[in-house]
Amino acid sequence: MSEPEFIVTLAQLNPTVGDVAGNAAKARAARQTAKAAGADLMVLSELFIAGYPPEDLILKPAFQAACRAAVEELARETADGGPAVLIGTPWVEDGKLYNACALLDGGRVAALRFKANLPNYGVFDEKRLFARGPAPGPVTVKGVRVGVPICEDIWLEESEDYENVVECLAETGAEILVVPNGSPYARDKNDLRLSIAVARVTESGLPLVYLNEVGGQDELVFDGASFALNADLTVAAQLPAFEESVTTLRWTRGEAGWRCNGPITPLLEGDKADYAACVLGLRDYVRKNGFPGVLLGVSGGIDSALCAAIAVDALGADKVHGVMLPFRYTAQVSLDDAASLTRMLGIRYEVLPIADAVNGFEKILSEPFKGLPRDITEENLQARTRGTLLMALSNKTGAMVVTTGNKSEMSVGYATLYGDMNGGFNPIKDIYKTEVFRLSALRNSWKPEGALGPTGEVIPPSIITRPPTAELRENQTDQDSLPPYEVLDAILERLVEREEPLASIIAAGFDRELVARIDRLLSIAEYKRRQAAPGVKVTRKNFGRDRRYPITNRFHDRGETLPQPDEKLATRGTRASVEAFEG
Repeated sequence: MSEPEFIVTLAQLNPTVGDVAGNAAKARAARQTAKAAGADLMVLSELFIAGYPPEDLILKPAFQAACRAAVEELARETADGGPAVLIGTPWVEDGKLYNACALLDGGRVAALRFKANLPNYGVFDEKRLFARGPAPGPVTVKGVRVGVPICEDIWLEESEDYENVVECLAETGAEILVVPNGSPYARDKNDLRLSIAVARVTESGLPLVYLNEVGGQDELVFDGASFALNADLTVAAQLPAFEESVTTLRWTRGEAGWRCNGPITPLLEGDKADYAACVLGLRDYVRKNGFPGVLLGVSGGIDSALCAAIAVDALGADKVHGVMLPFRYTAQVSLDDAASLTRMLGIRYEVLPIADAVNGFEKILSEPFKGLPRDITEENLQARTRGTLLMALSNKTGAMVVTTGNKSEMSVGYATLYGDMNGGFNPIKDIYKTEVFRLSALRNSWKPEGALGPTGEVIPPSIITRPPTAELRENQTDQDSLPPYEVLDAILERLVEREEPLASIIAAGFDRELVARIDRLLSIAEYKRRQAAPGVKVTRKNFGRDRRYPITNRFHDRGETLPQPDEKLATRGTRASVEAFEG
């Protein structure tokens, strides 16, 4: 007698926020694939029908109604006897809005499960959007009891604020865990996801399917990389990262429960994964917002070279327009390297000298500036002229301006030239300068699967090896005003990603005066970063969604040993007294 089978199709797809009809069409097409494979169940990602994350769009009653209508229509279609569908959707019940998963089967919404644990940290803001769901029991699909914890429901241990959803599901008879996710990419995130899944499988003794969405949404990139674990912690399947995949897994039930031996796709890691995330983030931002292509200022420097390569890989050379905007300080080597870069990438390229425009601005300002010495004001006129011309070209052609400021220089307020701050989207906004060099060298020997750019060397080696030109003052190097990038980035990583006190950074061996200066530059550049274009998030903390500091702020860490709290001074109320006070 053959072992019982449970056939599950994982639909790792790229939804678009707000495109309810388009997302439903994607689900419908994937279900046909699942049906052809004989699947019992097809799984889609968290809030799939809405797109993720929908942010405050999900509070609009008209949007909620559109999502429900689409889910109901998909439910009716399951009357054909094909696979059941587990789909993420907003759902209003008793006047409360939930982050839900709906099981569609037999022509109806056969079951609903609501997310119990709502993340409210980093890029997540769900407590203000959703009501907390009750501890769920499993749903039944073709006689199999399936536990459906939703994303955060597997991420943290039980506490005062978090329900142990997996334990509840195991105790109420779940045979397999199916976890729909909206988990954004960050470097080394795969290891973290796997460790979380391993912990839940170890605790419950149940196999686990982790289904994640793929695609770019504003600053977030979802890398997919869905996987499944058997109950003995072996990897049952691994789907690819950064691409859509509809994969069917055949689970068989033996004495030890359900088990699967599915396909295992190697995943990108480190710099390769970051580069692929930048490509996908730019591609989806351009396509989902309906731009016909992009344009960018090509300076002959490494930042714009890397952005140009990313743009060509994302969109194809025919969708990328490079513009050199030289002034009298522009070196011939920059002109030569910019021309070589654009030839190697095969993109349209123009040289538009800006002397007349800059001189025109200076002439207009000659009277107000009369008697004042020349300084950075005149130098910044070059940057602002370039930004103005790039935006004019964007208005005329409809192409989106790709901005090119890296995280190191944006951190300290040095990203100014060639549309670094002006424009629509920045693929390297969250990439430190040291990684810009690494990614540029990497791209000359490798490109991600599905990249549309040419194979081989696409960035002239002279751009990678030449000392960087200052973005703030073109006639000096950054090293004249900033420390070497490896030092700058090491300090910034501690200040931005870890938010370490200055004292601990100094204790790690960094110069006290330099650390204090970098911290001050980081603080006073907050207003600039607020005006910057959105860009791909690849690190633990990016500027925008993760790190939100006030512009007006008089606190400064002075690098001194932190004072220790005097525990004897604080009177703490008991839980009973606090609850009594709060009513």
